[in-house]
Amino acid sequence: MVGLILVAYLTSKEGLADFMVYPSVFALGLVAFGMLGMGPVTIAVDSYGPVTDNAQSVFELSQIETISGIKDEVRKDFGFDPNFIRGKHLLETNDSAGNTFKATAKPVLIGTAVIGATTMIFSIILLLKLQLDLLDPKVLMGLIMGGAVIYWFTGASIQAVTTGAHRAVEFIKANIDLDKMERASTEKSKEVVEICTRYAQNGMINILGVIFSFTLAFTCLDPTFFASYLVAIAAFGLFQAMFMANAGGAWDNAKKVVEVDLKEKGTALHAATVVGDTVGDPFKDTSSVAMNPIIKFTTLFGLLAAEIAVASEPATSRTIGIVLFIVGCFFVYRSFYGMRISHGNIQSNLTEEENKRRIAS
Repeated sequence: MVGLILVAYLTSKEGLADFMVYPSVFALGLVAFGMLGMGPVTIAVDSYGPVTDNAQSVFELSQIETISGIKDEVRKDFGFDPNFIRGKHLLETNDSAGNTFKATAKPVLIGTAVIGATTMIFSIILLLKLQLDLLDPKVLMGLIMGGAVIYWFTGASIQAVTTGAHRAVEFIKANIDLDKMERASTEKSKEVVEICTRYAQNGMINILGVIFSFTLAFTCLDPTFFASYLVAIAAFGLFQAMFMANAGGAWDNAKKVVEVDLKEKGTALHAATVVGDTVGDPFKDTSSVAMNPIIKFTTLFGLLAAEIAVASEPATSRTIGIVLFIVGCFFVYRSFYGMRISHGNIQSNLTEEENKRRIAS
């Protein structure tokens, strides 16, 4: 990506200034347009991971190997003798390849967002005729604030996932007897999905409130501060998203290595890799992926808000900025302290004998 930007800059110096005012910005926009043209390929590569992951999950949840006479039925209908153990092994190996595919595709998507955002940031700077000087305290504060928002976002999104997962586990332990080989009822399964959806939506509302409020607030407070803030959002967001995508895929594949290659499932080593995978899943499937719309929304909405803020009275814009900043801080507080895990009492639907047997085990 850096090479593409360098080539675009050098090309813009080859006489394009005779035809346009800002040839380097135009060249950067062409790079962004070209990378967006890779969208179908990137989406296809990124989709391979969820397909393999779901294939393994469907195989495990189907419990096909426990069905009476299933081998004879498969032999009769499809003409081969099924080996369920080897099939599970192959699906887990394929899932590892899918994790690698996802870790490869996500940085490309983030790169397109950053290049497009950079083009829009240049548009804001040229529109408002700003000068970003590192000796200016507003520039330094904007860079620090942009980085802080990126790291807050990663923490808030992981907190929402963690709390939702904890609540789902609490419900399952209280209402579903895991010692039995029977499948859970559809009603209870829907309630688990509802719990996960509710916490995902709560986390989304908090994040949207912060990003929307801060973007408008910083636009109204000071244009130089806001432009520096956008630069930090793009720069910090790019490297943080790449780190989280790669780290999450590595954690997930580490568990696959222990299960498939080392065949040490159920050991202390496997338990440690499961803990790592628990962290890796929100890393690669939540925070890193969601960094893409965060960067795009902030820059695109900031470009629209900048013109409104410049046209308003300075005193009015400053007042609106302060109010929106306070609103954003409220959502920041709510994203952590409102989503904290509190050990409440969930009513259990298990019988007294089932609860005693689970406690004894």
